[in-house]
Amino acid sequence: MTKKDVSELKKRFKKDDCTFTKLCGCYVNGEKNKILNLDETFLNLKEEEFYKYLEIAKKTLSGTVGNNILQLEFPLDEEKAGGKQQFLMGLKESRLKNEGLLDSFYQLIIDNYDYAGNYLILVYHDAYDVMTKTSDNNKLDESEEVYEYLLCAVCPVTLTKAGLGYLEIENRIGPRNRDWVVNAPDTGFVFPAFSNRSSDIHSVMYYTKDAKEPHKEFMEFVLGCPPKETATEQKHAFQNIISKAIPDEEKSNFVFMEIQDSLSQLKEEQALYKDIKKDPVILTPDSIHEVIESCDLPEEISKKIKNSYGEKFGDTPPVVDHLLDSKVLAASAQVKKEKALVEKVQQLQEKLEEVTTSEVNEADCDVIVRVKPEKVQEITSEFINGRKCIIIPMDEDEHVDLNGITSF
Repeated sequence: MTKKDVSELKKRFKKDDCTFTKLCGCYVNGEKNKILNLDETFLNLKEEEFYKYLEIAKKTLSGTVGNNILQLEFPLDEEKAGGKQQFLMGLKESRLKNEGLLDSFYQLIIDNYDYAGNYLILVYHDAYDVMTKTSDNNKLDESEEVYEYLLCAVCPVTLTKAGLGYLEIENRIGPRNRDWVVNAPDTGFVFPAFSNRSSDIHSVMYYTKDAKEPHKEFMEFVLGCPPKETATEQKHAFQNIISKAIPDEEKSNFVFMEIQDSLSQLKEEQALYKDIKKDPVILTPDSIHEVIESCDLPEEISKKIKNSYGEKFGDTPPVVDHLLDSKVLAASAQVKKEKALVEKVQQLQEKLEEVTTSEVNEADCDVIVRVKPEKVQEITSEFINGRKCIIIPMDEDEHVDLNGITSF
């Protein structure tokens, strides 16, 4: 699953391109009780509702692949009868017309989704006629396959804040009525996953709004997939490995900045040999060795970092992009810029001191002679008429500049 796959689906969520056939849902309160069920033919929705529900679907495919959007794989057991994948397949094939399956699906979320307030579960059904594309990305007027899928969005429903407002009937300013408002989705998924412009029934596209807390209980117990860390979680875990190995906070931050530079350089080097968009750079326990070595750390600390990295990421090594921190890299670039500026100022000061010293020395001299280096060995001195003279041999084509005046 790539960013391109996600974009292709998302681009269709427009008024003229949308082909959602059905929309179902369930509103749940803070006590985990079902308040109402929705069952709508999507294209028959009133215009204002149509666009609002379409916007929610778009949000379920927003963010960054690998951070907000994860591709989760179903274990083999979940693809057998009674497994979560088989259940989702049945729900998809029913085209949301089986109330019993829908109620079971809602209850599965209610029993396992860790959320304290009210929320709305929405499920969309769609069938996308995937058109064949040529090598230059032009569409041909023929279908490659029909990608039938479900899109689920779980949206928090919150009470608007208390405040004053204009009460039209009473013609006065007073406390306004507080409403329950459906917010952007907090969690969601698309099943089956859309990968390489085709249906992948062995995986699901999982969405989380908060990459720091991606509701792993939803991944595991609702979808039946092994939880996967977001890029944000991997980055945080990686930084913790460095900080635990180096207790001194200032030194730890400095080393982390150096490692970030090394990772960025590793990515740039790999980009020279392969297409890292299609084949991203993986930071394995073996490759972390090279990164750490470049930081010139004490052997004990290096070993501790390598061992901790192997324990954490040995089975599922992250891509380098997931470990790069743009803010730290920007700070590092600024530090380098300031350091280079300081060095340049020092060089200028040294040069100024040399010139000043030279001028002082010249002030003590009555005669100052500057010649090209190759002429130095030709210079001699003689006493002529009792006075010491400097003899500089001259060829016919050579010229002399005496105090700014060209002569001889």
